[in-house]
Amino acid sequence: MTTAVAGAAAGLWHAAPALTSIGPLRRPLPRLSGQGRPGGIGLTFDDGPDPLGTPAVLAELDRLGWTATFFMLGSQVRAHPDVARSVVAAGHEIAVHGDLHRVHLVRTAAQVRSDLTRALGDIRAVTGTDPRWFRPPYGVLTAGSLIAARSLGLTPVLWTAWGRDWQKANPAWVLDNVMSGLADGGTLLLHDSDCTSTPRSWRTTARTLPLLAERLDEMGLHVRPLRDHLTAA
Repeated sequence: MTTAVAGAAAGLWHAAPALTSIGPLRRPLPRLSGQGRPGGIGLTFDDGPDPLGTPAVLAELDRLGWTATFFMLGSQVRAHPDVARSVVAAGHEIAVHGDLHRVHLVRTAAQVRSDLTRALGDIRAVTGTDPRWFRPPYGVLTAGSLIAARSLGLTPVLWTAWGRDWQKANPAWVLDNVMSGLADGGTLLLHDSDCTSTPRSWRTTARTLPLLAERLDEMGLHVRPLRDHLTAA
């Protein structure tokens, strides 16, 4: 095998899991997609903790009586440790989104391992929890992502529906995006931080939650954190 061929093969091996970032291609993988128990949905938030966005989302979740899973960035946890602890105090589940919000495709396996190790360590130290789930930035996995997650005892989970709420559109538009992909047993991705998106986009997210509650009530679906949604799937 020539050096060029070997390099191409290594590149394909590294990048192949990224295909699961395309929704239809991950449907045959229910656990990775977040397809859980029927009768409800898994509710997840990415990119926090945020000093403004996270409290706004927590307040709305408390009003609705919902519990969710928050995929946190290690860099955000170090910057806002009290906010991270407030999520735990409110009874929500903590998961790992990595340390820096950088796509894994442009990072080596060693860089990804270092990133996840630092994030997991700091999230554990600050929140006092032991996260089980991992979601890569942008939902893009690589071979290095999977190897690092497995070695750290983390299970990758993406989503079946998202609201595209990072664009700071109006709540009705976000809800339409959610409902176009959300079904019984699915997992929903929203954001409680604008650290990687349009400034103040979390305001739209918080305003979307009551609208979502009305739709889910009509469908007879409960809202759960992943610890309840997936573990008995």
